[in-house]
Amino acid sequence: MILSIEELSIFSRERKIVDSVSLAVREGEFMALVGQSGSGKSLLSQAIGQLLPPNLRTSGRVLFEGSNLLERKPKEMRALRGRDISYIFQDYQGAFTPFRSIGGHFDEYQKVHGEKSAAIRKKRSAEALESVGLRPELLRSYPFQLSGGQLQRASIATSLMLSPRLLIADEATTALDSMSAHRVLELLAGKQAETGCAILFITHDWRHVRRYANRLSVMKEGQIVESGGKHRILDHPQHEYTRQLIEAAPVLSNELKSGLKEVGVE
Repeated sequence: MILSIEELSIFSRERKIVDSVSLAVREGEFMALVGQSGSGKSLLSQAIGQLLPPNLRTSGRVLFEGSNLLERKPKEMRALRGRDISYIFQDYQGAFTPFRSIGGHFDEYQKVHGEKSAAIRKKRSAEALESVGLRPELLRSYPFQLSGGQLQRASIATSLMLSPRLLIADEATTALDSMSAHRVLELLAGKQAETGCAILFITHDWRHVRRYANRLSVMKEGQIVESGGKHRILDHPQHEYTRQLIEAAPVLSNELKSGLKEVGVE
């Protein structure tokens, strides 16, 4: 296992928000974490990288390649994040400051992780944009000069630039329409196949789970209520909450299905 979460709890001053969660992600797999808003999915993902707000505390273990991340010092975690563990957040626009060019962001990102050669940083930045279907010339552009789709892909390029071992995508497609979300997920799946990284995909969209996930866990009110292979859970859910979520998922009309199929979205 590249990631093993063991009995992880997250506490505020008033209550326990995440309750004794255990979850594993295997090397090279696409693991989905599904649940309604407020179920604790994002807090769980933040705990992995020590990104929780300071008013929250944790217990349990988060093992990344056998090492407990909850015991790492902040300096060690800063070196780990982005290089070995990378994030794609729903608010991808928040990853960019409007006063720095896209190339400036990419350059700084690499400097933080120890790349001293300006030539290597420039070459890697251009290759990163090309890998997500963007022209290297956009490195000279500022965030407000890119469309939302371009900025989303630039955010993904940043997250994948240093070939992380684990990519955590936290509701990365929630703000996108169906076709844009499909393109983003096809891009992630392609990069996963190319690099062999593991993906923890946090979502509430069962269509994406059905198409991309290998395994999944279902989260309710801070607890994992069901885990297993995708087909087993989708076809034979054991927990009533899982059945309710699947039944509540919107069903596409035949007309809309045909239109999406024509552009490669199923």
